[in-house]
Amino acid sequence: MNALAVVTGASSGIGYELAKVLADNGFDVVAVAEDERIDETAAQLGSRGGAHVEPVRVDLRGYEGVELLVSRVRALGRPVDVLAVNAGVGVGGDFVRDTSLDDNLEIVDLNVRSSVHLAHRLISDMVDRKEGKVLFTSSIAATAPGPFHSVYAASKAFLASFAQGLREELRDTGVSVTTLMPGPTDTEFFERAGMQDTKVATGEKDDPAQVAQQGFDALMKGDDHVVAGSVKNKVQAIAGKVAPDTVKAKMMRTMTEPGSAEDADE
Repeated sequence: MNALAVVTGASSGIGYELAKVLADNGFDVVAVAEDERIDETAAQLGSRGGAHVEPVRVDLRGYEGVELLVSRVRALGRPVDVLAVNAGVGVGGDFVRDTSLDDNLEIVDLNVRSSVHLAHRLISDMVDRKEGKVLFTSSIAATAPGPFHSVYAASKAFLASFAQGLREELRDTGVSVTTLMPGPTDTEFFERAGMQDTKVATGEKDDPAQVAQQGFDALMKGDDHVVAGSVKNKVQAIAGKVAPDTVKAKMMRTMTEPGSAEDADE
């Protein structure tokens, strides 16, 4: 029987590509997303070879949604060998004047709360078995304060810290934790976040398939993290360790402020 992987946010973007690379490498996959495309995704991935892909359509922003996913996974009666916590959302704009409280709390609920909830439920089973691999999709945005996507950047910083803390706690359990840190990637993120008019959204982006492959490779090796994509992302990660937050925030503003795409063209 194939090993089993659970991938959230699997209907598009990096999540889809993670589910794809796992299926191509002999994993059965529980592919999770809130939108109806997840059924089509499962059919596409399942047709590629011998992997079975089980779609689960569920909204992870609420407690009940995470519990429903956990119950669906446990009903399979199989151990989870890989957990890829990838689902996330962002919103761009001035925190006070351009974005709603509900939109910002949705980021916290999905990116932070559901990640902690799902990890606690499924990693505990891995620890009991003394075996398993976990991947958290953070972001290069975690390395700097994020003006005009402040809650999103903070949520990704939380995930990076949370993953590293868990990794150290679990180092003698047989369970490894890896953090995937992509840079700007060619997905639907910027459109969904309302950041199309920013410099970062109109600049070069990485291929989500490449990002997912690098994440998979790091996961299989048990690496603590991987900065995926371009060399520019790796430089930003290094700079994030040495530059003061005040400097990083000003630099990030030039990339994420609404209208910065037009400024870049002038």
